Amino acid sequence: MYSISHNSQNTLLERKDSFKDLGVVIDEKLTFRDHMHDKINTAYAMLGIIKRNFNYLTISSFALLYKSMVRSHLDYCSSVWVPYKKGDIELLEKVQKRATKLIPAIKTMPNTERLKACKLPTLHYRHTRGDMIEMYEIL
Repeated sequence: MYSISHNSQNTLLERKDSFKDLGVVIDEKLTFRDHMHDKINTAYAMLGIIKRNFNYLTISSFALLYKSMVRSHLDYCSSVWVPYKKGDIELLEKVQKRATKLIPAIKTMPNTERLKACKLPTLHYRHTRGDMIEMYEIL
């Protein structure tokens, strides 16, 4: 990728490994790895804020906080950068897995049961469903 810089008489092209457009970090191989790591780190930071500021969370209060403060970062522009590698999908799912452990009432349950109790689908399911809806609208 190249960016244009103007001097007084010449136009120079500089090589860039990645750039940010509309909040999405795009690299030269279109892996979106830097973008995913950035969004995952932001989501963990939001989880930390929730953990520090709320002593006891009910399922409904957690769901509201999680959907607005954490999942919104993981879903932003996901139709562009949606992960397809198993390792990348697991990194994203790990955020949601850790998030549901913040609820004391269901902390000891298995992950699938915690998700059912919170009425949350997996992030992979949400991305796949979103892609199918988008394809339906196009057709």
